[in-house]
Amino acid sequence: MTEPGRFVAAADLLKALANPHRVAIVDLLAAGPRRVHEITETLGLDQPLVSQHLRVLRDARLLGTERQGKEVVYSLADDHIAHIVGDAITHAGER
Repeated sequence: MTEPGRFVAAADLLKALANPHRVAIVDLLAAGPRRVHEITETLGLDQPLVSQHLRVLRDARLLGTERQGKEVVYSLADDHIAHIVGDAITHAGER
């Protein structure tokens, strides 16, 4: 990937994370895979809202999915995503 292409890809990744609910979802998934109803219950968000945010994260290829019967289990695509969000949360808390 060219140098400008890497910057564009990094900016796209950060755009996908640029929402407090999506940051919370990624932070939750850093602890392990979850089903949609587990995410909604833990974060206190409505299911349609969570599904919308999961779609944004999935479209950005930040999440992996696995179908288990009628349910879909979401997980982080890799540990880098957890580190990016964890570092951002830590940094924000230090300000």
